[in-house]
Amino acid sequence: KLDHAGQMELMDGALAPVPAANDACASTVTPVAGRKKDKSKTRPGLRDLPAHLPRQTVVHNPEGGCNCEACGNGLRVIGQDVSEILDYEPGNFLVIRHVRPKLACGHCHSISQALAPKRPVDRALAGAGLMAHVLVSKYADHTPLYRQNQIYARDGVELAVSTLTDMVAGAAWLLTPLAQAIGRYVLNGAKIHGDDTPIRVLGGARNKARTGRLWVYVRDDRASGQAAPPAVWFQYSGDRKGEHPRRHLRGFEGILQADAFSGYNRLFDDGRIVEAACWSHARRKFYDIHEQQHKLVGTLAHEALQRIAAIFAVEADIQGQSAEQRTCQRRRRTRPVLDELQRWMSATLAQVSAKSPIALAIGYSMSNWRALTRFVDDGRMEAHNNVAERALRGVAIGRKNYLHLGSDSGGERAAVIYSLLGTAKLNGLNPRAYLRYVIERIAEHPSNRIDELLPWAVAEQLQQSAQPQRRAA
Repeated sequence: KLDHAGQMELMDGALAPVPAANDACASTVTPVAGRKKDKSKTRPGLRDLPAHLPRQTVVHNPEGGCNCEACGNGLRVIGQDVSEILDYEPGNFLVIRHVRPKLACGHCHSISQALAPKRPVDRALAGAGLMAHVLVSKYADHTPLYRQNQIYARDGVELAVSTLTDMVAGAAWLLTPLAQAIGRYVLNGAKIHGDDTPIRVLGGARNKARTGRLWVYVRDDRASGQAAPPAVWFQYSGDRKGEHPRRHLRGFEGILQADAFSGYNRLFDDGRIVEAACWSHARRKFYDIHEQQHKLVGTLAHEALQRIAAIFAVEADIQGQSAEQRTCQRRRRTRPVLDELQRWMSATLAQVSAKSPIALAIGYSMSNWRALTRFVDDGRMEAHNNVAERALRGVAIGRKNYLHLGSDSGGERAAVIYSLLGTAKLNGLNPRAYLRYVIERIAEHPSNRIDELLPWAVAEQLQQSAQPQRRAA
């Protein structure tokens, strides 16, 4: 550490020296006031290291040993200085040997032996921990299988890409009933958020790549003060036809919060499903124009963004309140903003070219105005569909790494794994610990009690199992 007082004397020769107390000039010289010392602030990274981590102690004794280098007499300990650094060692593979002794009776010559333990997938050499690690590495940490193959080879473990692919396929088949249970839970909600994203798939006509879709449906009512656990359900299709969401939502009745994709339109024909649109989509069209105009202040796009920002400001204030409270606040604070925004859009639309970008952006909002403003009178709804867009963020990052899916069956497997990982994250669970827990048990678990393995149902057991490991560390 620097001695600030001494450093000031060395660094600033222009400062007048402070006279001694018996100096005759002491009464006439006024010391120059130094800069006030800032209060020390703890920077990120300098906090105490987590107490649950295992400690490896290294003792550094003096070079002279236990004898004094000056006089040769013995030394005694009067204290010690301890410093800690955070280090990392890559995860280690291990082989678990299951030994089943054969016991014979000397009297009746009968033989007794324990049954062989069940494996997650029959005849598979991978344990639950390795399978969970491979799935999380690919679908949560976005590490393609070929790259995992290279990583494991550095530790002397040769796992071919084909072996890893079979491992993913076996795990997805094993976990499919659990993903289906998540889907049933999502569709039992009063409101779901829906969206979709493209993904490249091999195996098209003449072996060319084509564009498939991953659809996401999220049940998350925490913003309206409800305590029901959140969940996310993914589905795959080879194209973006409207028949797919109609099939996915065949048994659903309630609110569908989504963008204005025309494939959803037939869902709203019989009134069984109520449409709620997304102000984030409407805002994005103005923001794109604002960026093209180098974010100039005072443009029509900038004014639209400011007006829409007032809607989101109210939503931030009422986050987590009950549906009734949110409805009251929106009617009092948001409805005047929307009325003024509608008048401004109508007046602006009459002044600009019908084919201009700003006219198209305003046209999107005006043509979907009823669905965009329905949230004011229903506190269960959101003003936006950000919940679904956040659920798709992992897919968007992952496809930049693994580039494509190998087939339609690969898309279906991805939907299963993304459903489990996404739901575990929404419920605050460690995805790797959760997958390991269910892979170890699901093969022998009764199919009519599959809901007992849902993330929120096993959260307490996972937390209890994690505590002894931290205490042992």
